[in-house]
Amino acid sequence: MIKKNATARLIHFLVGLFVACLALAVILALAVPIGFYGMAMYLSPTLPSTQEIKTAKLEMPLQIYSSDDKLIGQYGNRLSLPITFEDIPEDLTHAFLAAEDASFFQHSGISIKGLGRAVTEAVTDDNSQTGGSTITMQVAKNYFLSSERTLNRKLTELFLARKIEDELSKNDILTLYVNKIYLGEGAYGVRAAAKKYYSKSLENLTIAETAMLAGLPKAPSKYNPVANPERALTRRNWIIGRMHELGYITKVQRDEAIASPIGINLYKEKLDVNMPYLAEMTRSTLVQRYGKQVMQSGWRVRLTVDSKAQTDAEAAVLKGLVAYDHRHGWRGAEANDEPLENFRRYSSMSPAKVTKVNSRSFEALMPSGETVTVNWSGMRWASKYISANRIGYAPSNASQIVSKNDIIRLIPTSNNNWQLAQVPKIQSSLVSLNPATGAVNALVGGFDFNHSKFNRALQGWRQPGSTIKPLVYTAALEKGYRPDSIVSDSPIQVGEWKPKNSDQRFLGDITLRRGLYLSRNLVSIRLLQAIGIADTRNLLDQFGLDKEKLPTTLSLALGAGQATPLQMATAYATFANGGHRVQPYFIEQIYNYSNNLLFQANPQQACAKCFNKDLEKRNKESIENYNQSIEDESKAVNSEVIVIEQDVEDTEQNDKAIDLSVYDASPQADRLKAPAVQYALAKQAPRILKPRVAFDMADILRDVVQRGTAVRAKALGRDDIGGKTGTTNDAKDAWFAGFHPTNATVVWMGFDQPTTMGRHEYGGVAALPVWMDFMRAQLKDTPRQWVPNDKGFTSTRQKKKTARTSKADDNTSEKPVSTQTQQRTQLSPEPAAESNNSQTSRTESRRNTESRRNNDVVPQNPLSVTPVETLPPMPE
Repeated sequence: MIKKNATARLIHFLVGLFVACLALAVILALAVPIGFYGMAMYLSPTLPSTQEIKTAKLEMPLQIYSSDDKLIGQYGNRLSLPITFEDIPEDLTHAFLAAEDASFFQHSGISIKGLGRAVTEAVTDDNSQTGGSTITMQVAKNYFLSSERTLNRKLTELFLARKIEDELSKNDILTLYVNKIYLGEGAYGVRAAAKKYYSKSLENLTIAETAMLAGLPKAPSKYNPVANPERALTRRNWIIGRMHELGYITKVQRDEAIASPIGINLYKEKLDVNMPYLAEMTRSTLVQRYGKQVMQSGWRVRLTVDSKAQTDAEAAVLKGLVAYDHRHGWRGAEANDEPLENFRRYSSMSPAKVTKVNSRSFEALMPSGETVTVNWSGMRWASKYISANRIGYAPSNASQIVSKNDIIRLIPTSNNNWQLAQVPKIQSSLVSLNPATGAVNALVGGFDFNHSKFNRALQGWRQPGSTIKPLVYTAALEKGYRPDSIVSDSPIQVGEWKPKNSDQRFLGDITLRRGLYLSRNLVSIRLLQAIGIADTRNLLDQFGLDKEKLPTTLSLALGAGQATPLQMATAYATFANGGHRVQPYFIEQIYNYSNNLLFQANPQQACAKCFNKDLEKRNKESIENYNQSIEDESKAVNSEVIVIEQDVEDTEQNDKAIDLSVYDASPQADRLKAPAVQYALAKQAPRILKPRVAFDMADILRDVVQRGTAVRAKALGRDDIGGKTGTTNDAKDAWFAGFHPTNATVVWMGFDQPTTMGRHEYGGVAALPVWMDFMRAQLKDTPRQWVPNDKGFTSTRQKKKTARTSKADDNTSEKPVSTQTQQRTQLSPEPAAESNNSQTSRTESRRNTESRRNNDVVPQNPLSVTPVETLPPMPE
């Protein structure tokens, strides 16, 4: 009886348990979908619109080119090159399906198996080969969500995936995926990754290479073939096996792909010439105007600067700084017995470690591991530095200069030897402009960008010293003075101020011309007294100087204000071009990644009618030269292919042939391939000086070279150059501002923290040699000519005739300087035509040019910017 009751109770319990489980199952079956759809209704209003993700954005580094198309700078490390569904190779699709979502074309955005893996991944940090999310879910995450692993983010991802599936086709979803997925090394999307890892276009990828790319989305750093080749190879081979299992490839294809090496051909851009001061000022100007996104715009920016001229300028500055150090002695080794790798190279100065000291030479270890010998001729200059005005006795043996294990600097010499050097404490800058347009020919901001990023050519506000005197004298000429006007060079006292000439002498009554080419301080002060400080400051403002940084006292005549080398070059360009104020600029053209023109500079010109007269001919020649260059390039390529094919036949090696036919997305393929430049009508730059005044001042400044303070420049063997030396009190700043009708160049030298350079470091000693070295290279093969009077440039043979004509016209051309306070205006280039007259030239090949012109409007998105003709002026 007891056993029967127990059995009955057990049966009753089990039946009850079964009913309870069944009821629970029914409740759960009803609750899960209700809860799911309830959650969907809750999240739906907060989900973003899928319309926002239909267009992927191109992202490529910003590249900066010289005027002769040398790559001098590159910024940005993101690569994104959107493609369409039709551009996706079939093998690539199969590789990603095998790696990430084999049932992509069957599910509705959420895979049951994938959901299980996703939950496991979120909870356990799963490291399995297969991904946890569907491709649709990854699209949702990549375009809208963060990568955090939380339940809330995962639920949002699920619901967003369903919404994407409802609104987009599978082809659209897959296209979005391959365009956005991050694949390491700064590459977003498969086209960018193919370029980054293999320097190939998508159609040239092998099965093994597509599998390698498909293995990256799960963990781009973990499976990076550059950083972790063995791990990346394992995952690649697993994906190749999956492709075979799914029937995408044959067994033969599988075995061939698995046997393939990694074969990385990493996309690495290399600068043709490193010009960091120019590159950085370009980057900062564009970022200031368009925002930081411009560094990922893929723009190709062509500057006005020729790479050869820039190299000449940098070499001249370095030579001048080294020469100063030679005059002032050896300050000693940088360090002793420290690791050589701790010291970086500056300019052409390599660090080296002394390994052996002989009586008249020493040996040193270079960073490359090479040991070099420095002979006595390369170190005999190294008398001990004591102060700016004093050096020690000349050394008699090498041990007085260096010791074993010293860290020193060496520079190569022209005869393939080495010379002892030291990192200069003094600095220098150089600015060269085209006087006709204001285009920057060359710009050096200091000794070395890596040593100091401060750009002294643009940002170095220093006292201009006597280089300001020609500007003051010009104000006097505008007031009616003449070069032969008599001015007193006798002593003068203004209150307690008793100014003197640099030589402490007084010449009495002398001509204005002589007063300037001999740089007499007292003549300058008397002229400023006579014409008025206010009027002079107004004219200096028109020259390009900042009136707010100019004193309102007579010290202005001696250069007591502040100016930058760029401003002084702008002012002296006015003397070289016949009296016109040109606006400095350095960006000539901007092209997008597809080599379509976005911007073409159209500066106001000193002689617009001269430029416009030959405009049609110039544009025609530009097209002809461009077409010829294309033909020459085509012939060169064909010739190269033939040679390479012959080499292949002879050597039975095909690496070089493969380079031409397969690696078609290398850095070289991305270089600027600009269409023919077509210029627009130029507008006239404003005249700020009468032709006669500009001509007379240029002639006086020529006398500065021929018989004045810059007579050293006669060594150039030219009579068509002029300029002015400048030295401030205690020789804290040394200047030379000079010009030729084709070039206005200013050189400054001094310490960043103003202190004396030495009692004999005048502008003619420190700065003038730098100017001479640069101009010697720039004027080579340039015919002699002189500044314009009123109609174009005059040759040397026409010089006297022009001067006589100028004197005859002098009485009718005088115009006093305005005494009214003037507001400083930005004299930026103006559009060649109004927006309703803009012209568009569209082409179907790179032989033709697209040149659309609109008004100057700052675009919100640099990738969709319309061409404009004005950019910000040179940063100050």
